Amino acid sequence: MKKMKYILGALVLAIGMSSCVGDLNVTPLDPALNTADKALQTENDYFALLAQCYTGFAVSGSYGPNGANNISGVDGGFSQYFRGRYHLNGLTTDEAVCGWNDQTLQELHFLNWTTSDVFIAAFYYRIAYQISAMNEFIRQAGKATIDLPKKAQWIAEARALRAYCWLDAIDNYGGFPFADENNSVGSTAPEYRSREELFAYVENECKELLAGSDLYDYGQGEYGRANKGLVAMILAKLYLNAEVYVGKAMYAECAEVLGNLNGKYSLHTAVHGTGTNAYQELFLADNDKCTDELIFVIQQNGAQTASYGATNYLIFAATGDTMDPSAVGISSGWGGIRTTPEFYQMFDAADQRELFWEEGHTLSIDDISTFSNGMGFQKFKNIQSNGEPGSDKGFVDVDFPVFRYADALLMLAECELRGVNCGGKAAFDQVRARAGMPAIELTEENLLQERGRELYLEGWRRSDLVRFGKFTSDSFVWQWKAGVKDGQGCPAHMALFPIPDSDRYANPNLEQNPGYGA
Repeated sequence: MKKMKYILGALVLAIGMSSCVGDLNVTPLDPALNTADKALQTENDYFALLAQCYTGFAVSGSYGPNGANNISGVDGGFSQYFRGRYHLNGLTTDEAVCGWNDQTLQELHFLNWTTSDVFIAAFYYRIAYQISAMNEFIRQAGKATIDLPKKAQWIAEARALRAYCWLDAIDNYGGFPFADENNSVGSTAPEYRSREELFAYVENECKELLAGSDLYDYGQGEYGRANKGLVAMILAKLYLNAEVYVGKAMYAECAEVLGNLNGKYSLHTAVHGTGTNAYQELFLADNDKCTDELIFVIQQNGAQTASYGATNYLIFAATGDTMDPSAVGISSGWGGIRTTPEFYQMFDAADQRELFWEEGHTLSIDDISTFSNGMGFQKFKNIQSNGEPGSDKGFVDVDFPVFRYADALLMLAECELRGVNCGGKAAFDQVRARAGMPAIELTEENLLQERGRELYLEGWRRSDLVRFGKFTSDSFVWQWKAGVKDGQGCPAHMALFPIPDSDRYANPNLEQNPGYGA
C-alpha cells in the first residue's frame, strides 16, 4: 500500500457525515475531474480509491504533510488521524504531557476543555472524513459497471476500516452523526445515532465481516491491509468496553472473539536485530518484519509518506534538548511530549519496556511548558533493528501499530479477572515474561499498570482508565490532572468528549453529551 497512488483529487468525496460545510470544506483538487464517472474508468482507478481509504489514516492531505489538508480550519499536522487520536487519548492521561502553547493543547492534560475545543473538533471531523471516504468507496464500487474481480474483497476492506472509525467515534464521543453508503451525500443534515445504536451497528458489521465476507483471513493478505484479525480486535474492544458503552458486561463475548486469534498471531520474541530486544523491535523503522505480533498497522515511509502525525509525531515530539536526534534517526527534535512521574515510576529498571530518557530531565513536572520537566520517551525510533537509520531523517519509516497480539493477551487477562475462564492469567504472565519480568498476581491494579507499561504511546490509556473508573476519579491522580500540580479529580462527564459546537450549530439533529450544556 505504500506504493499506491490515490485519487482524491479526481473525485469529490463530499462529507455526508457532517452538515458543517465551513468546518469540513472538502473540494476536488482538480475541478476538471470532479465526478465519479470521469475518475473511475478502470480497475486500477477503483484500487486507487481504496488506497485513499488507507492513506487517509497516514497523512493529513493530498500534497505533503501540510498541503491540501483534508480538514480545513486546523493545522495539517494537528488534524492527522492518529495524532488527533493521541491528543485525546494520551495527553489527557497520566501517560504524557505536551508543553507547547498551541491553542488549547495544554488544556487537554488539564482536563479543562470546552465544547469549542479545536483539538476535540479536529479529531471529530477527521473521523467523519474517514467514514465518508469509506462510504464513498463502498457506494462507487457497489454500483460499478466495469468488471472488478476483487470487488467483494475490496468492499469488505473498506467496511472493516469504517468499523474501526466507528469504534473511535463510540469511545471518544459516544453518539455521532450517522451516514453509510446508502445515504444521499449532502442532501440533508445527517441523523444522530446514540452510543447504544452505534454499538449495535458496529457489532453487526463485525459479525458479518467475520462470518461470511471475502475479507482476508486472520493473519493473511498483504502487510498493512485489513483482514479478519483487524475486525476481531475491533469487536473485542467493543465487548471489552461494553459496560462503559451500553451498561452491559460482555467479557465472555470478548474472550470468545479473541480466541479466534490463537494460532494466527503470537508475541514477537525472536530478536532479528542487534543491540535491541524483542519488545523494542516492534517500534523501530523495520517493524514490518514483526508480522507475528502486529495485527494491523498504519504504514509510514519517510521517502514516500510525508506526515506530521502518527509515529512521526511520536518520535519528533518526544525528542529535544539533551537527546541526540541522530540516535533516534531523525534530523531534529520538536521538544514536546514526555511522561509524568506517576507513570514513569510504574516501571522497574529491569523491565525491557522501560524506554525512557532521563539525562538532563527531572522526574517532577514543575513547569508543563519546560521540556526537561518529565522523563522523555524513546520507545519509537526511526532506526532499524540492525542499527541503521531509516530511509529519511525528516520523516520516519516506523509503522504505527493500531492492534497487536500483546493487547489481545492483556484483554484476555481482563476477561479472566472479570470471571471468564479463558486462560487469561497465562496470557498475562506471557506478556510480562517477554519484558523480562516475573509472574505476579492478576489483580485489577496490576493489570491496569501492565496495560500502561505494555501499550504506552499507542493510544489506549484513556479508554483503559475510563473502563477501570480512574480517568476522572480523585482517588487516582497524576501531576497536573485537572490543572493542579498534585492532581485532582474532575467531573465524571469528562470521561466522554463533547460534540463540537460548530457541528451542533449546523445540524439540529445532534445531541450534546451530558454535562456539557444544552
